[in-house]
Amino acid sequence: MRVTEKCDVYSFGVVVMEILMGKHPGEFLSTLSSKKYLSSTEEEAQVVLKEVLDQRLPPPTGQLAEEVVFTMTIALACTRAAPESRPIMRAVAQELSATTHASLPLPFGIITMNKLSLQGSTNSVS
Repeated sequence: MRVTEKCDVYSFGVVVMEILMGKHPGEFLSTLSSKKYLSSTEEEAQVVLKEVLDQRLPPPTGQLAEEVVFTMTIALACTRAAPESRPIMRAVAQELSATTHASLPLPFGIITMNKLSLQGSTNSVS
């Protein structure tokens, strides 16, 4: 493993996911980065975001749900398996400090992690 600034971005993404999930993402990150998972359209491979979030807290609604989706999308971009495909921290900071964020693309209860992973590869954080 080569140590670069992308290691810090990865660590940031892991910490963000740990906060949102209420536990270390560990195996979950391995599952998300597998090519089989990312290319799968099978229902069992579609992990819903609300199932991944800390279950000790009530599901977010309204603007909070939008912020959770936005934050998880950034965390997923930061934890991509290939370091060269991760954003630089300056881009992450700019996205986080932006005053407006996109609204939910789908109802919160059906947003999948796969969808967020793909969305993160097409937005300005990529």
